[in-house]
Amino acid sequence: MDADHSRQSWLRQLPPGQFRHLFDHLPGTLFFAKDRDGHLMAGNPAFVSRCGFSSEEQMIGITDERIFPPRLAAKYRRDDEKVMESGRPILGIIELFPNSDGKPEWYVTDKLPLYDLNGKVCGVCGTVRSIEAQRAAIQPYLELATVADHLKENFRDKLDVPRLAAMAGLSVRQFERKFRTTFQTTPREYLIRMRVIEACELLARTNLPITDIALESGFYDHSDFARHFLRHMGQSASKYRAERRNLAAADRLSAPNPKAHQITRR
Repeated sequence: MDADHSRQSWLRQLPPGQFRHLFDHLPGTLFFAKDRDGHLMAGNPAFVSRCGFSSEEQMIGITDERIFPPRLAAKYRRDDEKVMESGRPILGIIELFPNSDGKPEWYVTDKLPLYDLNGKVCGVCGTVRSIEAQRAAIQPYLELATVADHLKENFRDKLDVPRLAAMAGLSVRQFERKFRTTFQTTPREYLIRMRVIEACELLARTNLPITDIALESGFYDHSDFARHFLRHMGQSASKYRAERRNLAAADRLSAPNPKAHQITRR
């Protein structure tokens, strides 16, 4: 069974619209879908609430003109028509959209055409994300970006928390608390993860002995490396290397042979 046939068989087992529920759980993302005449046909809970409804059913069949100020509604409709007429997505639209208080705020909107079973455009769907909310969400990471970059580039070095705290302009206690809140782990665990990632790369693309890889990745010795690798990867380094090589060999065998293709054409 080829890959495309396997995929089609799998898709036929899924109830219609199942992927749509992903949008119900994306924080800070509003999702909507409309028919060709601009009637709302679907929306995730965040979009439904933002439009002033308590359920998706209450919103079905309503147009933007009944929800948003006239100038905003007209602008949304123009963009929808461009997508449906061209059959191509419009991504990264920077536009005003009412926030939770009903006041206009800058948002990023992506719009894509929807097709019916005959391949004709039958509507448009899209996502709306607040620029301010995205900025607020990534702000903690930006504040520790210098530290994170330093750890990525110097993961082989001994961990120096006071130095990292000074880089962030924080006391050691403030730094450790902020780091844990932002990355959901400690600086030491973050460093070990960087070392494990490097070890995975070396295991997959080199023939270095595992002891040499342990030292090259920044671990104290083979025993220290083996313990942390097993905890993070769920298998030994030697088993990981064997599996990666088997996968690479299988990929080479399944890859098309250009020379064979040329001979067939002749």
